[in-house]
Amino acid sequence: MPLTPGLTPGVAAGHPDTAEVGVRVLRMGGTAADAAVAATLAACVTETIFTGLTGGGFATHFDAASGTVTCLDFFCAVPGIDGDMRPGPMRPVAVRFGQVPLPYEIGGASVAVPGVPAGMGAIHTRWGRLPWTDVVAPAIDLARHGVPMPHAHARTLPMLVEAMLLDQGGPAYAPGGVLLGGGDRLHHPGLEDAFALLGEHGPDAFYTGTLGQLMVKAVRADGGNLGPADLAAYSVRELPVERAEIAGVTVLGRRDLNQTMATLRGLPAEIVTMSPRERAVCMAKLLSGGARDGLGDTTNVTAVDEQGNACVVTTTLGLGAGLWLPGYGVHLNSMLGEGELNVGSSAPGNRIGSMMCPLVAVSEQGTLVLAVGSAGASRIRSALMRTVVGVLVEGMTVPEAVAAPRLHPADSVVHIEPHLPEDQADAMREAGFDVNRWPDTNHYFGGVSAVGLAGCAGDPRRDGHGCSTVAGEATHGRDGL
Repeated sequence: MPLTPGLTPGVAAGHPDTAEVGVRVLRMGGTAADAAVAATLAACVTETIFTGLTGGGFATHFDAASGTVTCLDFFCAVPGIDGDMRPGPMRPVAVRFGQVPLPYEIGGASVAVPGVPAGMGAIHTRWGRLPWTDVVAPAIDLARHGVPMPHAHARTLPMLVEAMLLDQGGPAYAPGGVLLGGGDRLHHPGLEDAFALLGEHGPDAFYTGTLGQLMVKAVRADGGNLGPADLAAYSVRELPVERAEIAGVTVLGRRDLNQTMATLRGLPAEIVTMSPRERAVCMAKLLSGGARDGLGDTTNVTAVDEQGNACVVTTTLGLGAGLWLPGYGVHLNSMLGEGELNVGSSAPGNRIGSMMCPLVAVSEQGTLVLAVGSAGASRIRSALMRTVVGVLVEGMTVPEAVAAPRLHPADSVVHIEPHLPEDQADAMREAGFDVNRWPDTNHYFGGVSAVGLAGCAGDPRRDGHGCSTVAGEATHGRDGL
């Protein structure tokens, strides 16, 4: 099937270097999957306060030739299969996103079985075209030289210092005892060597190889129970695909902990003819009653290639355990410390829950209209809804929809961004909601990256970036947010 008319191939992500790596891979002849894997690995260098090689995530892939949509689960798993030790206590830390305090725990006991290496390997094996070493190489280069710290990331860092400055995090995030500012070089010594092992040995480096062995030793020395059997048993899973029909377009994705797809299915057909006031109230009602707020240290990569294939990958490290692989600059995940995600069975080998929901939207003719994903824990659902409605219902360009002011209900309060029109806020108050207008934009409201018929954009709330394969085209979202 040919590329959808008007669809420009490109990559959107949470950091300029992440997106540019993806576009470079597309220009080398790589598929959307190659670009998404290369960019996700790059994000493990450029966006280390949000993701990393020992994290986990989900991917949604659209195959243009067959019209097939596939959802993959490579999220973190509960350790303990080895059964030879019990985990000790985790260590509580204080985290605050803007006005919202969030509970969290770190340490060896918070480390779950990682999924990112296996997930990237599975995506590349199924849909990649370029050699694995070519896909890993850009991350090695970035790790060797370091990258500029985006201003939005630098503003987030002070909220996370209780975990981020431990162990190897101190010299990386606060060289000389001073926190990195926007534009400062972020460099993790040894990280290039970890990527070199990944490039040479594939994902096995993290499961049966040197890095996996070091991980087990470090976690167990700090009170965790991650073991060799946990790593050896890990595998990527294919998930059922759910559908929602919106304005004549089919949106497809997985069933997540926050029921994003069910929420999108709840949009009434009249959403197309509603006034902005009515639409705001409708979305507030649909979004109310979701999962309680979590940390949302997450990032997303969206890639579309010349054939119209799409690959959307959302990953996270949690906050990070404050524990690093000795000598390799790799922060270990803290997914067991994010309490609102651990709501199911804690049996060893079971997956931890997640609110991630990478999506694709397909026309009645079976061609790609939009590929989109978001960071932000419980705000993923509200960020995706605002973007999907903006593009599919309101006719916005992708940069406009990604930057459009968002609302997010939490408990009895609807949090709104500074630029949401006052008449929409009034309509929500009249509908019985308590409304809290934030004084400034904040990455609390999510981090969307999207590519579609109406353009390509990363989220300005997190200094996100969108690059097309057309030279010179790059978008960050609309000015003024």
